[in-house]
Amino acid sequence: MSERHSLVLIPGTLCDERLWAPQIEALSSQAEILVPRIDSCDDLDALARDILRQVPWPRFNLAGLSMGGILALSILRQAPDRVARLALLNTNPFAEAPERQAQRIDDIAQAEAMGLARYAREVLAPLYPAEGAPADLAHTELVVAMAERGGVETFRRQSLALRDRPDGSAALAAITQPTLVLCGDGDRLCPPARHTYLAEHIPDAELMILEGVGHLSTLQAPEAVSEALARWLDRDPNPQTRRDP
Repeated sequence: MSERHSLVLIPGTLCDERLWAPQIEALSSQAEILVPRIDSCDDLDALARDILRQVPWPRFNLAGLSMGGILALSILRQAPDRVARLALLNTNPFAEAPERQAQRIDDIAQAEAMGLARYAREVLAPLYPAEGAPADLAHTELVVAMAERGGVETFRRQSLALRDRPDGSAALAAITQPTLVLCGDGDRLCPPARHTYLAEHIPDAELMILEGVGHLSTLQAPEAVSEALARWLDRDPNPQTRRDP
């Protein structure tokens, strides 16, 4: 029997380990799993360095969703030799668009004025289902619970980190790790075109687009995502001279 994998799962904005709950359950026999905290500061590359400090393994497999995927790309730029495989879910390789940059401060002010629970329920949660799909009440309540746990200061730090993040697209061609790129065809925040771009520019990438799925693919299509990650973990790491963690 082969050794268990080491797997880091990075959540998105105002999310925690509950975003990955179905995958943690499905993959626990295959991997030792860490879900790091991503709330220590308002600088994206510094957050990535903080994640690297949290990870106890010298090499590991790395998956991130949304902001988690952006952080995964930063980790890969900073410490490529520590990453054996890469999975990018519902994410964005580009810098923040200028119009979105300008909106971030308004988002923070709105969250403070409304209260984070109401903001998460009325502003954030409706963006997550696939376009045209009904809201899932359980998912909405989970989004609210995760946001309340994170708090307004975490939302401020994460929003500023995303606003000022560097563009990661130029570094994609240098990625040598086997990479899974996964999204939903109804993702309104990180549309499929961004994932097609990722898959076309990462040399060893597999693209998977899930029908009828929105931004929170780990919750909206848990079995499909877990199966895709299980297959990804079984791929031979590249280059072959590296030891499989």
